[in-house]
Amino acid sequence: MGTGLRLGPLLRHVTDTTATIWVETDAPCLVTVTAGGHTAEARTFSVHGHHYALCDLRGLPAGSVLPYEVRLDGGTVWPRPDSTRPPSTVRTLDPDTPTRILFGSCHTPTDHSRTAVLRYGVDMLRAYALRIASVRAGASPGADEATLGGHVVAGQASAPEREVEPSLLLLIGDQVYADEIQPSMKDYLARRRAHTRAHGAGQAPPDDEVVSFDEYAELYRQAWSDPDIRWLLSTVPTLMLFDDHDIRDDWNTSGTWRRQIAQNPWWRPRITSGLGAYWIYQHLGNLSPDHRAGDPVYAEVCRVAAAGAASGSADPANPSAPERAGTAGQGCEGAGSEAAGVQQDVPPRLDAPADWAAAPPPNGQRSAADPDPADGDGDGDAATVVDAFAWRAHLDADSYRWSFRFDIGRNRLLMVDTRCGRIVDDDTRRSMLDERGAAWLEEQLTGDVDHLVVASTLPFLLPPGVHHLEAWNEAVVAGAWGRPMRGLGEKIRQEVDLEHWAAFQRSWRALSDSVLRVAAGERGAPPASILFLGGDVHFSYLARAGAADAERAPGGGTRIAQLVCSPTCNWMQPMLRRMTWLSVRGVTGVVGALMARLAGVPRPKLRWRLEGGPWYDNSLASLVLDGRRAEVVWSHSPLAKRTVQRLTPNEAPRPHVRELSRHALAP
Repeated sequence: MGTGLRLGPLLRHVTDTTATIWVETDAPCLVTVTAGGHTAEARTFSVHGHHYALCDLRGLPAGSVLPYEVRLDGGTVWPRPDSTRPPSTVRTLDPDTPTRILFGSCHTPTDHSRTAVLRYGVDMLRAYALRIASVRAGASPGADEATLGGHVVAGQASAPEREVEPSLLLLIGDQVYADEIQPSMKDYLARRRAHTRAHGAGQAPPDDEVVSFDEYAELYRQAWSDPDIRWLLSTVPTLMLFDDHDIRDDWNTSGTWRRQIAQNPWWRPRITSGLGAYWIYQHLGNLSPDHRAGDPVYAEVCRVAAAGAASGSADPANPSAPERAGTAGQGCEGAGSEAAGVQQDVPPRLDAPADWAAAPPPNGQRSAADPDPADGDGDGDAATVVDAFAWRAHLDADSYRWSFRFDIGRNRLLMVDTRCGRIVDDDTRRSMLDERGAAWLEEQLTGDVDHLVVASTLPFLLPPGVHHLEAWNEAVVAGAWGRPMRGLGEKIRQEVDLEHWAAFQRSWRALSDSVLRVAAGERGAPPASILFLGGDVHFSYLARAGAADAERAPGGGTRIAQLVCSPTCNWMQPMLRRMTWLSVRGVTGVVGALMARLAGVPRPKLRWRLEGGPWYDNSLASLVLDGRRAEVVWSHSPLAKRTVQRLTPNEAPRPHVRELSRHALAP
């Protein structure tokens, strides 16, 4: 039996002429992707016994729609011969057509059964996959989303497809839940830890949380293996950002939180595995081929793979691997090269690879599950490299930048990390971004574009009452109301999750000031809109903003707005909905503002209000940018509770995507 796909393919970074396909395979191999007469090959690299490759198709026509095929060591593995879905296609960007950005956050994988739908709601990723499949099969955008079949012809997208197909899918946080796992994942952890002595999860790991790299690999497999979602990710270009649940709930809330969590013997393998897995499963695909080639971690991983191939190392889990070693190891041709045309948005270089593992473990003690820098990588497995990099990234936020920029025509998209780059050790000088990250963001916040879009997993503009509460809490923990209140303030912060942008007032004010300067035309011609995209909070809304000081109102007519879409599949329970409803009322904003002023918090430079929402259904939002025009549409899949209850226990409801709310943003 030949090598197979363990996960993927995923269509990741695309431009008007390039496309990146990501795969995980069950053994080392040569991966080949063909699309419309174009071919890309890559040899897998290995990390902790798992095998990955990224294939970069180049020279593609702009705006093309090309069915593609994936082969492993010459054997076709995608599309599957028994598939009833339309072929997966590579869809390159067309700068001359409207840009459609589909975005959402907070996705819990479910089996779509009656019980799962009653608990988590309709899975909007699955619903949208069925909708796109039906349109590609020849139906109209409003047809039954369960209609499948048909074929896609290479060439340009049809008119109905252009109305539905996103240019990009942005998954902005909580793509996986490492600390709130499903029954199938709990069963996996129990079996693995009971029968595997060296499970890599440290001492006394929590029974219901993912810790080791192998466990993270299985978590991603379960999250992205649903047939409809797998097809969606194979055929829609996707960019991703992590939030707390991709690692652990409330990750990096405060210095106190970091010190408390570090006392657990399983924390080092947890953070090391989580960041390493994120780098492989989510981050690498965010980078263009040239940017990835300049990434120092990727270059070192590929060097290890090449060294393993040269030594003829075998995959211990695969007896036939000696024959493949020569074809499996050198994956990543061109990594580390200074490719021509690399823009300024190149990930910052780390220290020399030999120094990555030099950072001492907590208390100077190394767990049996921790990577040992003395271990060699002569077998071609780059686990030591990735583990050492991840540990360093955890300890030193400045050592690596997860944020990145993506340009589409005259529109600029900034994907901003608001988790790993935090500076929280000193409660009086907290920062949402490390020094290099803040400098990078400042460089990107300029005009001379039609639309400036800033995607952050955490909303920049919360409902005003919540914003003021978080600002008050930060000031209290910093000592504004005396030492006795600091401990209580920290307890409230952790219990109520007061750790969004508003809880980092220095960063919030700096970004507000930069946005107003861009809107005023001080950094080039002002854009038609400055739009913040966010998730995390498990309800969706639209907030419109402007300068609090009339003298600083944008002279060029720039519209400023916050668009939040959350969740895609993990709706808020009724009790929390009622609490949220109260938090967005006007009286809450007045009380919160008064508390913040009494704690010495400066008045915000922006004034904003909710114009749409809050909406609590699972949803996906579509941002359409057409010249200087911008529009946003939230979609959901309404399903009456009584309809779900009539289903048999294992019967999946048929989702239908419907418009929830539509708003013009600019001009």
